Amino acid sequence: MVRYLITALACLISLVIVRTVLPDEPAATTRVYQNQLVRIEHPKPLLADHPEFFEPIIEQAHFEAPPLVVDEAADLHVRAWRFSYNARGIIEMPNHLKASQTAVIMVHPWGIDDGQGWNTPEPAGVADFCTKEKNHRAARHTREIVRPFINSLRGKAAFVMYSLPGGKDPIRQKLYRSFDHMPSAAERKAGVGELSAKLKNFRYEGEPLPAELTLSPDKPVIDYFRQFPGLDAGAKYNHEGFWSLPIPVTSDVDVAPEDVVIYDAEGYEPLKKFLQSHGVRHILLTGYATDMCFCRTTAGYENLSKDFNVFLVGDASLATFPANTSPRFAVNAAISLAALNQLVTQVSWVKLDR
Repeated sequence: MVRYLITALACLISLVIVRTVLPDEPAATTRVYQNQLVRIEHPKPLLADHPEFFEPIIEQAHFEAPPLVVDEAADLHVRAWRFSYNARGIIEMPNHLKASQTAVIMVHPWGIDDGQGWNTPEPAGVADFCTKEKNHRAARHTREIVRPFINSLRGKAAFVMYSLPGGKDPIRQKLYRSFDHMPSAAERKAGVGELSAKLKNFRYEGEPLPAELTLSPDKPVIDYFRQFPGLDAGAKYNHEGFWSLPIPVTSDVDVAPEDVVIYDAEGYEPLKKFLQSHGVRHILLTGYATDMCFCRTTAGYENLSKDFNVFLVGDASLATFPANTSPRFAVNAAISLAALNQLVTQVSWVKLDR
């Protein structure tokens, strides 16, 4: 075993680099991270740039930590934070990434009630944020926050990617680039027409709410919720075939020809292999819904954080917000919980070298 001590990077900290070479194994480089926390006096609230959509995070103790990701020739700077019960506070640290090794992924930008033809069924159907009013609010969040953020990184980041439910059906294969297919201009034009016809010819009508329920004398509450649950997105209210339609990327973002669509039905492994084959190491994750799809679907952080350096762009995401007119507190709660084991950033903390 041969050990070499390499002079450390001087970026607010002293780093010791240890190179270990074993017989018949490739050289592996590790870095000893000095986990030194310095109390931040008078910390500012986090994720406070868009209070209409996000209730700012306020914690008593904040600490500054040394840089975590330090890429050679870094040109993308991402300050981030996490919460630690053991450290008894929020830990903030700068990160220095290579944009060419970073993918920007938007989870489930469903094109619902956006004019493309995929609409919330009446009188009681549900999709995405479950009411037309809430879908429109999410759409405005996409237009005002997510869209400019993604556009600022397109052409610098390795990929801009969107994840969608279902598999690669014939219509969406013509519309969007996938892992193994880049549609031609003619295919895209044909796909637009086919999508419009397919979506507009569907009958967006389901059954009304039940007028009567059958309740037993001893368990009426159980019977009530069994027959009238808080969320039923099935064929009863949405009409048979609703979820088999080709869900488009919302028109509230720009989809460039080189942008890639991820299909949930293909699973995580093809996504992982695609990213790794193109040298992607870092992920900036945006999208919906923070408490569900954002964490648990194919391109959710529970999958990606096993293999990539993931940064949740907290104010570029919305959680579902039942029983409320605003998503502020729901997003705050979902991001705060995720911050136990994920790094969180915000749009204003992601800066490219110019």
